[in-house]
Amino acid sequence: MTNLEERRETAVAEPGGASLARLAGKYLTFKLGAEEYGLGILKVREIIGLLDITAVPRTPDYVRGVINLRGKVVPVVDLRVKFGLPEVETTEQTCIIVVDVRQGGRTIQMGVMVDQVSEVRDLPLDALEPAPEFGLTVDTSFMLGMGKVEQNVLMLLDVDRVLSSGELDEVGALTGSA
Repeated sequence: MTNLEERRETAVAEPGGASLARLAGKYLTFKLGAEEYGLGILKVREIIGLLDITAVPRTPDYVRGVINLRGKVVPVVDLRVKFGLPEVETTEQTCIIVVDVRQGGRTIQMGVMVDQVSEVRDLPLDALEPAPEFGLTVDTSFMLGMGKVEQNVLMLLDVDRVLSSGELDEVGALTGSA
């Protein structure tokens, strides 16, 4: 094993102390603006087109509302707004990725609205890097790490940490699962 491989094996990504070796695998990739992100494929339940979203009063601005998904009420979070990106008009490619979010011993089904789903990518260990550190003022705890794909960088999200536990409580309350 080369020195670089040894460093990769022992490198630790911040969220949950998961080693980079454990992060290798399949990711559903999607776009928000020009940037590409990835979610671990095992967290993804399904991808659906944009449905009618029912707004819920007194929810945070990043909560678009709820959808009726085959008889189940599912909250929808707009990742653009959550990440502080400017809002844009929805297009035919705007969709909702339904994910299972696990936090504090419970699992909440939630939709995340994205600009466009790209593809499923298999990221081997040599394509992974730990999430960069930006100092104390920038929270990167929601990032598992970074994936290098051709000349681009793919931000790998820890969907369980995109929302804080308090935020997840608010979203879970919309479906009675808080």
